[in-house]
Amino acid sequence: MKTKIAIIGSGNIGTDLMIKIQRLSNVLEMAAMVGIDPDSDGLKRAADSGIAITHEGLEGLVNLDCYADIKVVFDATSAGAHKAHSERLVADGKQVIDLTPAAIGPFVVPVVNMDEHLDADNMNMVTCGGQATIPIVAAVRRVVDRLVYGEIVASIASKSAGPGTRANIDEFTVTTANGIETVGGAEKGKAIIVMNPAEPPLMMRDTVYTFSQGGDEEAIRQSIETMVSDVQKYVPGYRLKQAVQFERFGDNQKVNIPDIGPTAGLKTTIFLEVEGAAHYLPAYAGNLDIMTSSALATAERWVETKLSNKAA
Repeated sequence: MKTKIAIIGSGNIGTDLMIKIQRLSNVLEMAAMVGIDPDSDGLKRAADSGIAITHEGLEGLVNLDCYADIKVVFDATSAGAHKAHSERLVADGKQVIDLTPAAIGPFVVPVVNMDEHLDADNMNMVTCGGQATIPIVAAVRRVVDRLVYGEIVASIASKSAGPGTRANIDEFTVTTANGIETVGGAEKGKAIIVMNPAEPPLMMRDTVYTFSQGGDEEAIRQSIETMVSDVQKYVPGYRLKQAVQFERFGDNQKVNIPDIGPTAGLKTTIFLEVEGAAHYLPAYAGNLDIMTSSALATAERWVETKLSNKAA
């Protein structure tokens, strides 16, 4: 029997997630779609599929007949709204998967640390840039002695940035930088997002810079390629755009790392591209696709681990 779930947020991310669950999941079943705009496409699609809907937000969800049977709730709204949602949902015993930058629960990146946080009642998906780049930062960290610095630049098509994304720009940069440090393992992290207005829209591109000490260049390259393959298991359009690049800086040419100071070491540059699966969103919206794919992978793992153990 599949586990019943609800999605709060009937915009692009919530609708794409709903379609992914319907098409791909052998574990999860859509029980309710929640929004605040009665004319949203997400609510219309859900209703056409026979899914319970409400345009009255969280209170509307709580009042639905199916609420008691729902085990997992995905929040695809905004960082501000999520704070109120999380408190009520956790109190009601729901497992919360947070697709906003609210960062109330621990950061979860499926290929890096998912199993460490399956007991958390709220799991945060960091940001789209975080899901794309933190695995690469972690791939470098696991094969070097010291990862001094990690910086990411996420470039997304302007058309793929909806009102929720635009309202959370500050949270994006802070949350992603924190994730680079706490999950990726860098001593210092920085995140930048660029919204590219080019026509036709460009796919999501991410550049990752790391500065490390110790470790072999070939080991770093292989670790990155392995990590890319692992991410591709749930985000098929995730790939290296070109070969990994290295540049060494010796004691006579140290790099000034913010808050750390002049440091010798190895700079590694990784270029990524994320193509979306186009279940609902255009293929260029890989930034949204990687968020919904990561959330789906996390929820399925939670159900298979926690609920299966209870059933056994």
